[in-house]
Amino acid sequence: MIYFDVTKTAAVRHRSGLARLSARLRDELGEAASAGSWQECSARATADDWFVTSELFSESERPGFTEFLEARRCRTAAIFADAIPLKHPHITWPQSVARHPHYLKLLARFDRVWAISQGSRDELCDYWRWLGLERKPPVEVLPLGADLAGTPRVVAPWPAPRARALLCVGILEPRKNQLLLLNAAEALWHEGLDFDLHVVGRVNPHFGAPIVARVKALRQAGRAVHHHAAASDAALSQLFATVRATVFPTMAEGCGLPLLESLWQGVPCVCSDLPVLRENADGGGCWLVPTGDPIAWVDALRMILTDDARCLQLATEARQRPLPTWRAAAERLRGGLK
Repeated sequence: MIYFDVTKTAAVRHRSGLARLSARLRDELGEAASAGSWQECSARATADDWFVTSELFSESERPGFTEFLEARRCRTAAIFADAIPLKHPHITWPQSVARHPHYLKLLARFDRVWAISQGSRDELCDYWRWLGLERKPPVEVLPLGADLAGTPRVVAPWPAPRARALLCVGILEPRKNQLLLLNAAEALWHEGLDFDLHVVGRVNPHFGAPIVARVKALRQAGRAVHHHAAASDAALSQLFATVRATVFPTMAEGCGLPLLESLWQGVPCVCSDLPVLRENADGGGCWLVPTGDPIAWVDALRMILTDDARCLQLATEARQRPLPTWRAAAERLRGGLK
């Protein structure tokens, strides 16, 4: 039996990347997995079972969790997302910054670890080497799925260049770099280019206020920017169907699900030129832009909004290339739990 950890995510209402990862893997594992808390697993699991978690944790948040890992009542596996709280503490939730060093150390006590990208795997292994840990589990890469729940992949040829509209998906916070995007959009609106910008994501309560203020200021100035604080997979799919491209100006990621989900919908993605994003972007359908370069982002957005031939080429690449699925991710996970 696979005991799938939902100690935190069972009560989560927002749709963060970790929450989506947990939900999709649980769905695809089906009857092979039983969702519950780590305490339930501790009470019921046997030596033949697996405890699998994609959550973040520390001993202070889960008293007794270190003992649970050391007791080896069952075998244990973890899915690791990123080391962003260590690399960007000034723009990361304070709780995450405080938790992450201990979390990364606890991961070394698991029997197996899967990282969601090669980049995140390298970060974890480098951190363990820096700590000088002698005891470390094997770490493999688990490619995440591009498919939105219940949404078939869009592969039909793009009938015609779409209306001028862009979509940005992600929590509103400095790491996602929406201020750069909004400033680039304002520059193009000032040039006289007519287009809509849809921004989908909840607001980070620690760092998101300036972004919300900028959105409100642009709307008051008559600019066509629309903030969707929450959107279901169905609503998100409808937005994908209306936009010309997605934009992903993020400064740091563990994988970059918005990029993958854009490709699944057959929509080109204009994204930051990060190594971790290149792992999926280099396959086609994406236009890479130097991270944090305001002029480059203005030029890239102008191109995607006005160059019909280039936009069609990118859309065709997105629809014809192979993409990973959540079912394949679940099967890879199950295959490693032997």
